[in-house]
Amino acid sequence: MALEQQIQNDIAAAMKARNQVKLDALRAVKSAILIAKTAGADITLTDADIVKIMQKQVKQRRESAEMYTSAGRPELAEAELAQAAAIEEYLPKQLSPEELEQQLRALVAELGVDSPQQMGRVMGVATKKLAGLADGRAISEMVKKILA
Repeated sequence: MALEQQIQNDIAAAMKARNQVKLDALRAVKSAILIAKTAGADITLTDADIVKIMQKQVKQRRESAEMYTSAGRPELAEAELAQAAAIEEYLPKQLSPEELEQQLRALVAELGVDSPQQMGRVMGVATKKLAGLADGRAISEMVKKILA
């Protein structure tokens, strides 16, 4: 619950500082956490679950920013990206493409995979091992590149 408590404390701090971007972003995260908690009976969220929720929130904001940009609304895209950046402060550091490739090559060697047909085996292990450290799409693209 440490991460959830930190978010709650930072909401109060953002209110006092009148930081509307951070306040809006953290309120959205808090809302998503509450929705996840009420989705079932007696659900307790771990920090890892909260990180997944925040990653989803960042992804949604980036997709919204792309749509706003393509619709010719750069001011709305900018607001979405600012909120995404505020949420990313709470996420673990993402792997660089070089670090991701290095880890995936080691995993491919460890599993003994040598053809693109076995990509599913690698993806299953990689998504669990690299959860929170890399985007699923980035992992998939890198595995395709390595196995090609």
